[in-house]
Amino acid sequence: MTHACCPGSYDPMTSGHLDIVDRASRQFDRVTVLVTHNPNKQGMFNVDERIALIEECTAHLNNVEVDSWSELLVNYTSEHDISCLVKGLRSAADYEYEVPMAQMNRRMTGIETLFMEADPRYGHVSSTLMKEVVRYGGSVEGLVPAPVLRALQRRLT
Repeated sequence: MTHACCPGSYDPMTSGHLDIVDRASRQFDRVTVLVTHNPNKQGMFNVDERIALIEECTAHLNNVEVDSWSELLVNYTSEHDISCLVKGLRSAADYEYEVPMAQMNRRMTGIETLFMEADPRYGHVSSTLMKEVVRYGGSVEGLVPAPVLRALQRRLT
C-alpha cells in the first residue's frame, strides 16, 4: 500500500492545495494532508480550525486523512510509514525553496519528494494573498474551496 503526505501550513487551504491533494489521491492508496505548524507563529486559523476546514474540503476523497505535526517532518513520515512527500509548485521560486528541503529529507531518511506543477488556474494563488484580498473586500470565489471562503468572510469582514 502506498502512502503519501502533503505537508503544509494550510492557513487556509486554497483551491490550488485541494487540486494537488485530489491529484495525489489518484496516485496513492492513502494520502495524509499534514498541517505543519510552528507553535511560535500565530496563523489566522488555529490548527484545529485548519484541520476541520481541510476535512470538510476533502470529505469527497475517501483515501485522504488529515493530521497535524509540529516537529521534524521526517519523524512523522517514519512513524506513519509514509513513502513519499507531495508538494505543489507554482513557480521557479517555489522550486528553489522546496528542493533543499527535499534533498535534506532524502538524506536523513531516504524519503522521496514528488513535485506536482500547479494547475495554471491556481498558479498565482497563495493563502497569504487570499487572506489579503478578502480583508480588503475583494472576491476569491473559485480560488478557495467554499468552506474556506465562508470561514475567511466570517473572520475578515
